[in-house]
Formats: sequence, C-alpha cells, structure tokens
Amino acid sequence: MAAAGAPDGMEEPGMDTEAETVAAEAPARPLNCVEAEAAAGVAAEDPCAARGSLQPAPAQPPGDPAGQASVSNGEDAGGGAGRELVDLKIIWNKTKHDVKFPLDSTGSELKQKIHSITGLPPAMQKVMYKGLVPEEKTLREIRVTSGAKIMVVGSTINDVLAVNTPKDAAQQDAKAEENKKEPLCRQKQHRKVLDKGKPEDVMPSVKGAQERLPTVPLSGMYNKSGGKVRLTFKLEQDQLWIGTKERTEKLPMGSIKNVVSEPIEGHEDYHMMAFQLGPTEASYYWVYWVPTQYVDAIKDTVLGKWQYF
Repeated sequence: MAAAGAPDGMEEPGMDTEAETVAAEAPARPLNCVEAEAAAGVAAEDPCAARGSLQPAPAQPPGDPAGQASVSNGEDAGGGAGRELVDLKIIWNKTKHDVKFPLDSTGSELKQKIHSITGLPPAMQKVMYKGLVPEEKTLREIRVTSGAKIMVVGSTINDVLAVNTPKDAAQQDAKAEENKKEPLCRQKQHRKVLDKGKPEDVMPSVKGAQERLPTVPLSGMYNKSGGKVRLTFKLEQDQLWIGTKERTEKLPMGSIKNVVSEPIEGHEDYHMMAFQLGPTEASYYWVYWVPTQYVDAIKDTVLGKWQYF
C-alpha cells in the first residue's frame, strides 16, 4: 500500500520553512557580476561592464580649467589671498624688481617688502611715488596704479661702512699732512710781508678775548703786496668792502667761499687771515695783522652764522 502523502504537484507542509532555514543557516556567497545584474534586472551586452563603475575617475587633462581652479598662482607678494594686487616696478640702485603687491597695503608694509628684496633696512629707505610715500597710508589712498614705478633711495649699512671708512682715513691722513706743514707765517710769500713788522697804525689787540665787530672799519693792516688795507662790514647790504689806496672791492658775503686764519708767531695777539674768493687757494685775499679779538666775529659774519647789528 502506498504511503499516504501529499497529492502530486503539491508540496508538503513545512518544506518552505525548512528551505528558508537552510538558506538562513548557509553562509552568504558573493554574487558574481552575472548574478548581480540578473538580480537587479539589468541587461548588458558585457556582463561585467559594470566593473568600470568601480574604477577611479580619470585625471583631468592638462589645461582643463576645472582641474586648475583651486591652484594659487603664488604671486600674492603681500600674503593677502583674495586681495587686489597691482604690478609695481621697484627701482633701487639702478636695479628693477617686478613685484605684485596688495593695493590696500600701507607704505610701511611696502618698506618691509623692499627690505626682503634688497636688504635695505626700512629706517634707511626713502620710498617715492609722486613724492615721499607716507608710511601710514595705503597704496590705494595715494593712487598707485598698476605698472607704477616706485623709486627707492638709501644705502645698506655695509655700503655706508664701505664709503665712510676710506673717507675717514683720508681725512685723518689729510689732517696729519696738514700738521706736518710749516706754519703759514713761515712760508716765503707771507714772510716778506711780515718781515716789515707790525704797522704803527694797526688797531690795538686784546689777547684771549672775543669781541663784536666794531662800528668803524678795521684799518692799519697789510695786504699781500704790503700795501695798507681796511675792512668795512656793510651788514645792511650784506657786503664786505676791502679798501686800499687805489680802490675798494665790494664783495657780497655769499660770494666768499671760506675764511681761514692763523696766529702770527711771536705776535699771537694778531692773526693773518685769508678770504677765499674763488674755488682754489690761488683766489685767497690775504690780510695781515688782524686783531685777535675780532677774528671769530669776522668768520661768523662772513660765513653767515651771526650778524651783528
């Protein structure tokens, strides 16, 4: 007798449950690409074409704006990203430096930039653009435009030392050489005048004193030819009159380049004095036996330090 069972074509009760249990207990197996597409209802000529979607996106080709949009050009010299820049030509010591600089930066910040380019300390810079650039104002405020030329004047500390050291040494050598020279009163050209002796009508001297110019001409002195000479100071006309027996020279104070003097040996209460009327020593006009108390007043009056009214 056949065993009782479910009719043909019908599943026995509990078979679905057992199948579900087995499926749940069985370890999950990764689906291949065909199975994955079949499960998703995707029809493709190449069953594994979907693999391409798992690959990284290709790099942007060179020159693609989208790939370069976030790249800085690195030309913001002032460090102000997003700030408006101007092209400047920094000119110092005959050298030009092309710089991009923020338009809203101050003159003080510009000096710092120049320092980084040239090594010239800000305190030793004179920065000019249509006049001296104010440190507290921005380039926009002083109307700096793109392409502007910024002139810089100044010397580095090393330049200053290099220039001044030889100059100081030269001055010391010149001074030492001058000290070696014999006194003026011993030189032949002066000796022939001084050997005549002190003029009888020379004005009296006061050794060790300094006095204002007298209201009358200084007289009784000799010139280099041994003739009598007098000095008249016309302060209201800013002139020095040098008078001799033959004529009177009226010289503007400003035309006299220098005044030198030296005490006369053996008669230190009197000086020999020269007025420089031209560029060289050959233009000196010598006067002998000038009372010592007036020497400083003569120099200061002629060279414009004081005026005595």
